[in-house]
Amino acid sequence: MNALVNEFIIKLKKRKIEGSKTTAKLTAEVLRSCISQQRLPQTNQADALIDAIRGIGEKLIAANPVELAVGNIVRRVLNIIREEDVSLTAAAVGGLGISAGSDDEDDVKPDDHQGLSAAAVAAAARNTLRPPSLQTLLEDIPQSTAVPRTSSSGGDSEGKSKSADKNSTSKKLKHNVIEAVNELIQDIATCHEQIAEQAVEHIHHNEVILTLGNSRTVMEFLCAAKEKKRSFRVFVAEGAPRYQGHALAKELVARGLQTTVITDSAVFAIISRVNMVVVGAHTVMANGGVIAPVGMNMVALAAQRHAVPFVVLAGTHKLCPLYPHNPEVLLNELKSPAELLDFGEFSDCLDFGSSSGSPLLHVVNPAFDYVPPNLVSLFITDTGGHNASFMYRLIADYYSADDIVVKQKSIS
Repeated sequence: MNALVNEFIIKLKKRKIEGSKTTAKLTAEVLRSCISQQRLPQTNQADALIDAIRGIGEKLIAANPVELAVGNIVRRVLNIIREEDVSLTAAAVGGLGISAGSDDEDDVKPDDHQGLSAAAVAAAARNTLRPPSLQTLLEDIPQSTAVPRTSSSGGDSEGKSKSADKNSTSKKLKHNVIEAVNELIQDIATCHEQIAEQAVEHIHHNEVILTLGNSRTVMEFLCAAKEKKRSFRVFVAEGAPRYQGHALAKELVARGLQTTVITDSAVFAIISRVNMVVVGAHTVMANGGVIAPVGMNMVALAAQRHAVPFVVLAGTHKLCPLYPHNPEVLLNELKSPAELLDFGEFSDCLDFGSSSGSPLLHVVNPAFDYVPPNLVSLFITDTGGHNASFMYRLIADYYSADDIVVKQKSIS
């Protein structure tokens, strides 16, 4: 397990893994392997598993703090563990006969659920007493599962039964968590297709779409509209200095879309002809702000000035429960100056010509921009379209408040 985690950490540090989707998927797969190999104690299995994942997640996040998808997946897995623990505890509490009308105190024994966390027991007890929700009734999910009890006269057989129950609970917790993580990996793998299915609702005939960067989500979104017989033109800003727009333009032309490449500085000049701006995102923050490729804020300001809808496409694995002002958030990183300047031509300017020992020419090449939520018209995720003001509520469904700061408990 350590070898697998260390290998992944090295890849993150060396930036050998690019793209939020790939990073999120690999992070989930690494955590799934760690969960399957983790040995749990007889008591408080969920707490032990959460602490182990926190320790691993803390190392993964530190390896590449700019790639917030790593932290997102770690927190999603932690929330999955908590939810499965509560679900199992609800079943166990129901099987032990803990209900509103139960007066038999002998039916409840501490040893019967000592493998379950105290928080989960309390949550399950509240859940048992609470009437079924409308969603539960619609989905036809039972609130509790009856577990038949068998009495044993012998002390040895009773002890073996308790031990077997503890092992069964531990295996059941890990099994349920791994199944939920598998569903998470599947959701990450299919997010492009689910977002692309909504394209026909937003793109219409004879429209002009503007985009920036090289987002596969945007490409699949536009191509899906093309496959639905929508006729439209795409303006692609080239995305200097890495010129990611050139690669996107080639892909769109190969798929049969009318495409025009423009310089980044021409966005304001061309925006009056545009019907909608469709872009991807690196991360969506809890306040609805977007971390996106550099130059995106300029496009958003141009769209706002000319009343053009600014639409952001993002899978749910890009939704981050942190705010831009949180100290854990590293909003940007600087790329190599060689992307901007040829050192051969500018070697004289880079000489240390002052007595202080600093060069006369400095080169700053940021990778990302921050787009505030007031500039975003609509978010389209694999769960549907949402306003920026609703993102905090959507994000709250995927994360627990206890996991905002991923840090392993110190051993005293």
